[in-house]
Amino acid sequence: MRLRELEQIISKEDFWNDADKATILLKERNTLSKLLETWETLYSQIEDADVLLELAHEESDKESEKEVADLIRSLEKKIKSFSVEVTLDGEDDGRDALLSINAGAGGTDSQDWAEILFRMYTRWIDKKGYKYQVIDYQPGDEAGIKGATIRVTGEKCYGFMKVESGVHRLVRISPFNSNGKRHTSFASVFVYPEINDEINIDIDESECRIDVYRASGAGGQHVNKTSSAVRITHLPTGVVVQCQQEPSQHRNKEIAFKVLKSRLYQLEKKKQDQKMQSLHDGKDDIAWGSQIRSYVLHPYRMIKDHRTDMEIGDVDRVLNGDLDAFIEGVLLT
Repeated sequence: MRLRELEQIISKEDFWNDADKATILLKERNTLSKLLETWETLYSQIEDADVLLELAHEESDKESEKEVADLIRSLEKKIKSFSVEVTLDGEDDGRDALLSINAGAGGTDSQDWAEILFRMYTRWIDKKGYKYQVIDYQPGDEAGIKGATIRVTGEKCYGFMKVESGVHRLVRISPFNSNGKRHTSFASVFVYPEINDEINIDIDESECRIDVYRASGAGGQHVNKTSSAVRITHLPTGVVVQCQQEPSQHRNKEIAFKVLKSRLYQLEKKKQDQKMQSLHDGKDDIAWGSQIRSYVLHPYRMIKDHRTDMEIGDVDRVLNGDLDAFIEGVLLT
């Protein structure tokens, strides 16, 4: 059993000789301990429900039967959540995440759609109890955003968020069209695991073009008078990252290189694992390839995930950050 093996390793006197490795092993131990504790609690609650149900039947107690039915419904939700947790055992699932949102073709409508997605994800992050930091935010020409990058921290956040990578399609009456015509907008979402120092990704700065420019604040609220924003182009791969949210050019450069490290790590994994290909193809191909979800606001209101065929009619609830049903549906398929 892996948990017993970790306990033996942690109990050794030289455990803290390698602090970075020790931290990783402690995190793994804590995750496994939590899973075991959750399973033991669920098992105990299932046994209790079984006993209560048997007693209720014996005594023909309708009130007790209703109480047991409520308990079973609650247990079903807990078991489903536990099943999702168990699936998140991939190499990178326990890492923090980098979420990138980019408006597709369609001008102002698509830029507005990208901002709606930005709001939806930040609300989901808050509901989940995660924390986020906006690394890059590019306001749209008239409304919305051209793109944004967010760093998300929390337990297994990459494991949950990875299924959101892909194209998101919106169908609605355009608020920017005076003729009130229906319009289809696209935005792409990419999620990458954040790579820390335990994985060595060498980046030769001589192979990078580093540009600095004046940063605009979120929503265009302010413009810095100094060139603090940093854009890094990795010439061998063509990967471009940027950061403009910190007032210090040095800090923005540091964060941008960290994002670049994560992107290059994923590119390397792509070569080794073709299953990840759909996450890392060129943005143009993905934007007009297979969409993962459609959000229809007209002529009817429905959100459909094309991978699981799950449909939810309460559009406002989803756009306000209630994404768990869609995420869990994909993870459990």
